[in-house]
Amino acid sequence: MPSVARLARQSPILQHIRLATTSSSSPGSTAIRTRRVTVTNDTGAVPWKELKMGEKAARATQQSFNFGLIMLGITLTGAVGYVLWLEVFSTDSKTAIFNRAADQVRKDPRCIELLAGTEGLHTKREIKAYGEPSWSRWARNRTIASRNETDRAGVEHMHMHFYVEGPAAKGTVQVHMLRMPGQKDFEYKMLAVDVPGQKRYFLEGGDGIIGGQRSQGRMFGVRWN
Repeated sequence: MPSVARLARQSPILQHIRLATTSSSSPGSTAIRTRRVTVTNDTGAVPWKELKMGEKAARATQQSFNFGLIMLGITLTGAVGYVLWLEVFSTDSKTAIFNRAADQVRKDPRCIELLAGTEGLHTKREIKAYGEPSWSRWARNRTIASRNETDRAGVEHMHMHFYVEGPAAKGTVQVHMLRMPGQKDFEYKMLAVDVPGQKRYFLEGGDGIIGGQRSQGRMFGVRWN
């Protein structure tokens, strides 16, 4: 009776099975890919040189899409940063001018009297400033109404209004600022508070009235009231 080793040497089928088993068990062998590389399942594990033409196109498409997403993220981040700078952090932004004007109103003694009353001691903390009324009861940030324009002389104008409220009354603050050509920051042309039943109170500007008092001028070296 022939031995198993002899049959293996004589049978081509057994030789093929033994060769396949030896090749798959050797540590240096390369595993046979059973799944085609596509745009959705490519993990980059298969080397580029082992990819077929269609698989190379799929990997190139995937990498181009990923690069596009990265560039889109960078662009959006830059756009958000630019808007934040213009609207919040810049010294001539709408938010900065609002905070500057609101703080000036809160500190003014006459404004404290108009909004908080004359009885007792009151401080600027009792006066709050806010933008346009919102339909939402839960909205914390209200839009500040403003507009910018440039006249024929190249002078920039910023018009703004917002609202102030104290324990005794509510009012509307009117702001008009100017920036001359070549000038860095805006300057007040007018800062006034309108309280119902009271005469308009000027903190800045208003036909020479500054801080509620008419400014004094000079002509030919003489001070005029």
